[in-house]
Amino acid sequence: MKKIIILGSTGSIGKQTLEILKRDKKNFKVILLSTDKNIKLIKKQIKIFKAKNIVVTNKEKYKILKKKLKKVNIFPDFTNLDKMIKGKADYAISAISGVKGLRPTINIIKKTKRIAIANKESIICGWELIQKELKKHKTEFIPVDSEHFSIWSVIHNYDKSEIEKIFLTASGGPFLNKKIKKKTKPKDAINHPNWEMGKKISIDSATLMNKIFEIIEAKKIFDIELNKFDILVHPKSYIHAIVKFKNGLIKIIAHDTDMKIPISNSIYLGDSNKNYVRTKKIDLKILNSLRLQKVNYKKFPVIGLLKKISNNNSLFDTVLVSVNDELVSQFLENKINFLDISSKISLLLDLPLFSKFKHQKPKNLAQIEKLNEFVRLKTRSLSVISQKK
Repeated sequence: MKKIIILGSTGSIGKQTLEILKRDKKNFKVILLSTDKNIKLIKKQIKIFKAKNIVVTNKEKYKILKKKLKKVNIFPDFTNLDKMIKGKADYAISAISGVKGLRPTINIIKKTKRIAIANKESIICGWELIQKELKKHKTEFIPVDSEHFSIWSVIHNYDKSEIEKIFLTASGGPFLNKKIKKKTKPKDAINHPNWEMGKKISIDSATLMNKIFEIIEAKKIFDIELNKFDILVHPKSYIHAIVKFKNGLIKIIAHDTDMKIPISNSIYLGDSNKNYVRTKKIDLKILNSLRLQKVNYKKFPVIGLLKKISNNNSLFDTVLVSVNDELVSQFLENKINFLDISSKISLLLDLPLFSKFKHQKPKNLAQIEKLNEFVRLKTRSLSVISQKK
């Protein structure tokens, strides 16, 4: 029986992971679940999966759940992992969104044989720290973002010098064939045509900021230079990655728009008994109408940010993530309009206040967390000032 850890079990990725496990409960034992404040859902998850260790990071919600559940170990953070987990789990998935997911991800590596990371921000901001922990504790790593899992599936048996080009695909989000209006409402921007995702990642998909993040993420995971990556718009979201090799071969990875596919593959990898998710039959209509096109830079100006990113790993990656996170939050709170996300992020990143971090390397976790707080605070204040002008 495999012992499983899920960081962020009440989010989109966490819930889908538990759906996979529920179909094959006899082969899995969930030993740790976590949430920020969705204690209503996590109580249901505890009942179904008999999890004995729960982390609730919101202080008020932690106190409430601690009082209600006396037979379950409830913790306010991840500092007591040795108390929660004896030995090593077989599999952990990190699905806590934002930079706040980095510390739990780093902490959990020592307590699992394999870790699947779905959190873009953790990899972008702290890949060097993650890599160090993976090597130290001999923990296997698998990326589960659909694009990165697809790339990994194709190239992990190849030498990177054999790769000529890697294409990541973008659906174009809800506004691909619509005019983006200044008065676009959050409910319209999060209405993704293909994927069921959280609000933040849905907004990133609508601006195409998620593709900037995915290219930086891929550059770090696979140690491949930025100029070998490109983006193609693919409205069907059926193809997730295309890899062209120097020997002339082109490999395309396609699958349904279902995150359970990369997640279940990461869970069952190497197992003799595989209980994969049920998938649809190959649809010839989709195959015959794949439609791949170049990105319209005028419509999606954030793609121009790739020119500001360097091949060197620096704290500027954290700055980029933090500025975007704050602007997306402000949009969701109706404090700025949708078009402001793209225009403000470019202007803010050019400020000496932020651009100086291009020349500074990340040293430790506390430094990254402190910078994230600083950048978000500055972005908030600068954004408010510009709105008033």
